[in-house]
Amino acid sequence: MRVPALGLGGGPLGNYLRPISDAQAQAVMHTAWEAGIRYYDTAPFYGLGLSEIRMGRALRHRPRSEYILSTKVGRLVKPGPGAPGIFAISDTRHAEWDFSRDGVLRSLEQSLGRLGVSRIDLLLLHDPDHHWPQALDEAFPALADLRSQGVVRAIGVGMNQSRMLVDFVRHADPDVILAANQATLLRRSAFEELLPLCHERGITVVAAGVFHRGVLTGAEPVPREVEPIAAACDRHGVPLAAAAMQFPLRHPAVGSVLLGAHEPEQVLANVAAFGRRVPEALWEELCPGVSA
Repeated sequence: MRVPALGLGGGPLGNYLRPISDAQAQAVMHTAWEAGIRYYDTAPFYGLGLSEIRMGRALRHRPRSEYILSTKVGRLVKPGPGAPGIFAISDTRHAEWDFSRDGVLRSLEQSLGRLGVSRIDLLLLHDPDHHWPQALDEAFPALADLRSQGVVRAIGVGMNQSRMLVDFVRHADPDVILAANQATLLRRSAFEELLPLCHERGITVVAAGVFHRGVLTGAEPVPREVEPIAAACDRHGVPLAAAAMQFPLRHPAVGSVLLGAHEPEQVLANVAAFGRRVPEALWEELCPGVSA
């Protein structure tokens, strides 16, 4: 599946780490659309449905054929309090793991309702780290059936680790792999086996978490482990954030980078940095042997 090179990640729309208002969430989506972004990724887990609701509200009046919409399965949102999490939301609902066939179908149905759309372009298994047998034997075949029926255009897996993603590529037939926090200037585990394997098999890779949990944004103070990278960027006159977000695209398997935003200004800054020219000399210094 071909996806635009830059997409908007929906975590912040679900109040990731800190709350934002509905109006601010709509402003983020409006700014992204006006800036030309046409790939939007969300998940039931993001704000326990809040991200999907906000994203769907913003896209409801956009031409459906003009954007790619991605969401995930593996967690069902249910009423009732749960353990504190990373999303700043009221304690009235919680998520339960479910990689059964029925869980996949119910999750998709609920997501379609929250998003207010009739179809999803890309449907991903979400963080099946501790659910490998069920995810492979039940959840992924359910996704494959949805793809063959034309309910979704493409299917895949999204995770924060490369090892199991490699296993999915070897034992299933995903169209897309979403690799988070593993194709960054600080952590390059995806480059060892996952990206070459995906390139060999024609599987599109979407890179997320490219700022490595915020330490590659250029914000002060710069962590010690980032100092050599930041210094190299300074020598070549390139903002650290620009290098961080463009780095995964050095590998031909990577087709897109997902960036989240809490404010409209972040969207504009990301789009500008994403379009910033990075000289080959900097890439040769930061990542010798990794070529576009």
